[in-house]
Amino acid sequence: MSWKPSLLDTTEPGGWCLLHCEQHFLGDANGVLFAREWLKKQDLPLLETEHGIGHFKGDAVYLLQVDRPVELPGCQWQSLRQWMMQGDADTFALLGYAAQIAVWAAHNRFCGSCGNPMQQVAGERAMHCERCAVHHYPRLSPSMIVLVTRGDEILLARSKRFVTGMYSTLAGFVEAGESVEQCVHREVLEEVGVRVHNLQYLGSQGWPFPHSLMLGFHAEFASGDIVMQEDEIEDAQWFSVHDLPPLPASRSIARFLIDVYVARRLGLPEPVLPG
Repeated sequence: MSWKPSLLDTTEPGGWCLLHCEQHFLGDANGVLFAREWLKKQDLPLLETEHGIGHFKGDAVYLLQVDRPVELPGCQWQSLRQWMMQGDADTFALLGYAAQIAVWAAHNRFCGSCGNPMQQVAGERAMHCERCAVHHYPRLSPSMIVLVTRGDEILLARSKRFVTGMYSTLAGFVEAGESVEQCVHREVLEEVGVRVHNLQYLGSQGWPFPHSLMLGFHAEFASGDIVMQEDEIEDAQWFSVHDLPPLPASRSIARFLIDVYVARRLGLPEPVLPG
């Protein structure tokens, strides 16, 4: 893999730099990385301090954030989802990590307890409040994602937020005091009104929208008829593995869960989880 996260010293010169604003990255004809010293000389409305985030193809990479999109000649802003669809896997891994660090840093500029400005901790990926003596580290929100199966059929649903026509698996955040398995049962029942059993864990994927850790399962249908949760689900249906609708992006864990089950039913080689 060309991307390796690490904590870099921002006092060191050179390297490449990403420019981020609210889940969007600036890019040009050469990609998303800019000469660091050149970018820092531009008139940018920087939101907070610089972050050294790791190495891409052996070169040091740093992250800068602005409080609003800025225009630079020959450049344009693209959302993280657009980069996911258009870029290669290593570039998306780089941008996904950078986006999570950017969200964490932006949300911890001030202490949530006393309002005091937070400071980066030298040599550690942490923000520190001197008044409260607390550290805040990058946040991960555990969530489950599950493909419900019934023989040669899989249950897929769509949200109003999805691309027109696309269906995907069910997902939801783990609540306090809840196991991931309990979350699977609860979310499936809440979102589509059916009960499941025989859960099988298949793998996990960091999902930077904005800072989830997706834990992926297959679950067999047990009972019930589809009753959609109106504020969450626009449509939900059983689909044959021989006749599927438009599906999520190939490097997503949602697509991986679907592709694995289809491969097993049709006797095809199983895919490998991207990442």
